[in-house]
Amino acid sequence: MSTTGASFGGKNKFEGAGGTPGGAGEFLVGVGMAAIGLYLLLNQVQVHTSFWRFGGMANSAGISCLPLLFGVGALFFNGKSVVGWLLAGGGLLFVLVGILANMDIYFQQTSLWNTLLMLVLIAGGLGLIFKSLRPHGPRQAD
Repeated sequence: MSTTGASFGGKNKFEGAGGTPGGAGEFLVGVGMAAIGLYLLLNQVQVHTSFWRFGGMANSAGISCLPLLFGVGALFFNGKSVVGWLLAGGGLLFVLVGILANMDIYFQQTSLWNTLLMLVLIAGGLGLIFKSLRPHGPRQAD
């Protein structure tokens, strides 16, 4: 049997992140830094909805629900109705797109120091994650 670790006869030796020697500590620190940075960044974001407007029609929220309602009604009548499934799925997609299209996303006011801290944590964490996936030092022959 081979000694590469790829078969049952080989040595089962623990390797670091990405199957390379070393780097597990860097990977964990990088994930922690990126997670903290992303949390702090997303914590500064406010999401609001604006006036529902679709296709130039004001207050079209009710009209966009009609295909969904007809599809659900058709499915209650016949659960195998292809038209019912298409109307229900398309109506649900139409409503979700309408919700996403009418969102206003704002970044709350914060200091330059806090913004730089958030971005450095994210960039540094991603850098450590990618560095941990590279081999660390020469691979020793067994």
